[in-house]
Amino acid sequence: MTTKGLDDAVAAATRLSEVFGEAGRLVYAGYEIQDLAEHATFEEVCHLLWYGELPTSAQLSQLQARVNEGMRVDARAFDLLRSASRDAHPMAQLRSAVSALAFWDADAEDNTPEASDRKAVRLTGQTITLSAAIARVRDSKDPIEPRADLGLGANFLYMLRGEAPDAVSARTMDVALTLHAEHGMNASTFAARVAAATLADMHGAVTAAIATLKGPLHGGANEGVMRMLLEIGSVEAADPWVRDRLARGEKVMGFGHRVYRVLDPRAPILRALAEQMMAETGGDAHWLRVSDRIQQIVREEMDKRGKKIYANVDFFSAPVYSTMGIPTDLFTNVFACARMAGWTAHVIEQQQDNRLIRPRSEYRGPADRQVVPIAERN
Repeated sequence: MTTKGLDDAVAAATRLSEVFGEAGRLVYAGYEIQDLAEHATFEEVCHLLWYGELPTSAQLSQLQARVNEGMRVDARAFDLLRSASRDAHPMAQLRSAVSALAFWDADAEDNTPEASDRKAVRLTGQTITLSAAIARVRDSKDPIEPRADLGLGANFLYMLRGEAPDAVSARTMDVALTLHAEHGMNASTFAARVAAATLADMHGAVTAAIATLKGPLHGGANEGVMRMLLEIGSVEAADPWVRDRLARGEKVMGFGHRVYRVLDPRAPILRALAEQMMAETGGDAHWLRVSDRIQQIVREEMDKRGKKIYANVDFFSAPVYSTMGIPTDLFTNVFACARMAGWTAHVIEQQQDNRLIRPRSEYRGPADRQVVPIAERN
């Protein structure tokens, strides 16, 4: 039986996360996402995904030191970014740069557990360094070295903007990374596992994942949300824009999800963080107000039609990232920075109990054809 899009097909067993679409729950290795977002750092979540448990203080200190050291990128990778066209998409640049990192990684072709662990740590840090560098290089600025005293989220903002972020912005960035770190057998994770199942190297597997995440139906959706907000422009303009869009049967970016049938559990966490960040920093809450109005209109219209379509995590990540000064076309890179922890954990999991992933296809083409010599073909 053909299942279009592999809906509900089970391709692997995992200990990493579980998504409860009907109940609106996301669980990492037994921990509810709300619990982790409130009480754990992104580095602690990385430890959980890679090693199965939240770390002790000593284990966290050790991991933080390894991650900070692993954030450093070979200067030749920055040269690659400099060679890119100024209008090259940041995700295309990241895809090429992460693939190129294998050239200078002594563990690149080593798939032993020890080497895979080292690469997972390095790739998670390096993806953050590269994503910040992409934005700086295209503005004719030099990349900034990471600081040993900052966590991954704070380091991203520091390397992007050239100044250490305030505490609330750093915490918001940290939580955003936690919320995006893992999400079951999504398209990019599946791509990584398919590549890993062939015994390809980890750099190749996560490059496949980055290429998949770039698509607008996956990671690129958050960019679409921000472009929608910019097009609408104001709270007053939201009403006619959204209602006209829905009347024409068109999609409003940031609503609906392939898995969740209720509110995406990550969305209200980001919404609350955005409000807190703006209140504590005095930031402009304009895009948050526009987002709130859009959400209200969509809810009203869907209620009229008897449909249940809710905001997803992309809907609120867009105004949050914009408020922190992250360029719109870098939003998907932030997603990749977070998801690298999950991708590498899945690659390691695939390596531990590997079987080549080889689904079948249903042939629907013509049958019983005979080759006619080329001189006789009309």
